[in-house]
Amino acid sequence: MEGVTVMDALSQLTGSGGVVLAAHGIDKAYRRGSWPARRAVPVLAGVNFSMHKGEVVGLVGENGSGKSTLMKILVGALAPDAGEVERATRLGYCPQVPQLYERLTCDEHFELFGHAYGIAGRVERESRASIYAALGFERYARARVSQLSGGTTAKLNLGLALLADPEVLLLDEPYAGFDWDTYLRFWDLVADRRIAGRSVLIISHFVADEERFDRILDLRDGRAVPR
Repeated sequence: MEGVTVMDALSQLTGSGGVVLAAHGIDKAYRRGSWPARRAVPVLAGVNFSMHKGEVVGLVGENGSGKSTLMKILVGALAPDAGEVERATRLGYCPQVPQLYERLTCDEHFELFGHAYGIAGRVERESRASIYAALGFERYARARVSQLSGGTTAKLNLGLALLADPEVLLLDEPYAGFDWDTYLRFWDLVADRRIAGRSVLIISHFVADEERFDRILDLRDGRAVPR
């Protein structure tokens, strides 16, 4: 493939069910301590993995293993010290800590994010209604975030990531705070996205229901290792 970039290859593959997201040799370290004893503590050390169209992938690691750091690098919110991420399509990101505005209602959040995504008003409203129904929190549409329970806040956080119907959905501890009914709704939603050819990456400190995943990777010693 001389003369063809990695991005060109990804673009060609994407059209035929190929790679939609790939990480190549991702390194990241954080500085700890005070000068002159300040030192670099490595978190990620050469992470490599790729995702294909219509795949559901789990990335599992202990607390402090670098899961959220890797997720932020994948979506472009944090720069790696070395390596690169290739994104062949639009991503949707559900962070572990919701980035919400306490004084805005759920409806107002969807409107705000829809405007940021450049979604037409009618399309945004239809998508919003579908998300409310899928996750079961229609009755909180006009409630402010400050009035929501932790579980409903998690639903809104996930819903905003789904709003633009991204081809790749990246979820950082998405079902923390979900009750059993919402947990089942979540997996129904993931299954629907797989059928539609969408890809989902779920990062968590544990995985139950392993059969729901196409692949599971363990983040150990700064690397992504197939289970």
